[in-house]
Amino acid sequence: MENGYFDLKGRVAIVTGCSTGLGVQMARALASAGCAIVPVARRLDKLEEVAARLRADFGVDVLPLRCDITDTAMVDDMVGKVLERFGRIDILINNAGTGAVAPAEDITDDQFMNEMQIDLFGTFRVARAVAKRAMIPAGFGRIVNIASMYGLVGNKIAPASPYHAAKGGVVNLTRALAAEWGKHGITVNSICPGYFVTPLTRETLDSDWFKEYSRGAIPMERYGHEGELDTAALFLCSPASTYVTGVALPVDGGYTCI
Repeated sequence: MENGYFDLKGRVAIVTGCSTGLGVQMARALASAGCAIVPVARRLDKLEEVAARLRADFGVDVLPLRCDITDTAMVDDMVGKVLERFGRIDILINNAGTGAVAPAEDITDDQFMNEMQIDLFGTFRVARAVAKRAMIPAGFGRIVNIASMYGLVGNKIAPASPYHAAKGGVVNLTRALAAEWGKHGITVNSICPGYFVTPLTRETLDSDWFKEYSRGAIPMERYGHEGELDTAALFLCSPASTYVTGVALPVDGGYTCI
């Protein structure tokens, strides 16, 4: 591996939750390395916009597919369409997720179950389909599950017990799948992002109260910028990480180290 540590030419990657935000950023990182991209989400109009930008900026093959990861039939159909088009699936970034914010004593059963259905079961549902139909038969695969620093610790500013529980489940699901599928040449890792700016979070993260909070809670005293999560995903999907599996990698400015 003298050259091309991050070369993904000829590879095919599914990225869920790829209509906005971090999913798009990670898809762009993989596309910059030459990877064909399958952006997946529920809003096809947004996916078409993402696909057009990826083609224009990187010249890679892109297949946008609408899919609700809580629907097993839709997941299986999506995986079938990818295999029909490309004949392979080398990389899966499980990024789709949600977040219920409310005091634990007020969380409803439906809120808790919805969180599990999307963040935890949805992650498993897609990984299961991709591994069974593509990666295990090929004897190769790279799966990256996007968990959260809140899957490693609690917090005092945004009560979100279902989110913590689901993302903690993703962290240990990652370990379980890594242990089980390593013999098939599949690595399974998780990334645990901290506070990152997206169209949905910018207003909160740019507020005076958050800036004050970050100075005490985050060793780097700021939120994550665009591009600072992408390299972790690229590393875990690339030839540079062939002996890395079962890892929960915090990308959080040091939040979980104190």
